[in-house]
Amino acid sequence: MSDKKRILFICVETFCRSQMAEAFARIHGGDTVEAYSTDSRPSSVVNPEAIAAMREIGYDLATHASKSFDELPNVEWAFVATMGRGDECPYIRSKQREDWQILDPKNFGQKDFNKVRDEINGKVHSLLDTAK
Repeated sequence: MSDKKRILFICVETFCRSQMAEAFARIHGGDTVEAYSTDSRPSSVVNPEAIAAMREIGYDLATHASKSFDELPNVEWAFVATMGRGDECPYIRSKQREDWQILDPKNFGQKDFNKVRDEINGKVHSLLDTAK
């Protein structure tokens, strides 16, 4: 049995928000976290603006890949966060769950995209402080 907090981030296309959240959980949680991002309609690519936004802070998001629900481990998650704005997902066993209501920045310019990145960073920080 793993002592790591298993955290799952879900958004509509696994295109940018959930990928950035997964990255921040890995950055800030280190070896105490097992983080994933997923969706029922994986896009198969990561948004280039998300890659650029994360590159600015020294993280290579280009190494991430979109994953479907079928690729996730069959576990009870410590925490599941949906990014909001109509995310669709099947039942996922979790101890805690929240809908973060984060705007989808896919059509934003880089400055506003970075604001969403920073919002996600703050939410992940708070999550790691409180997730059981």
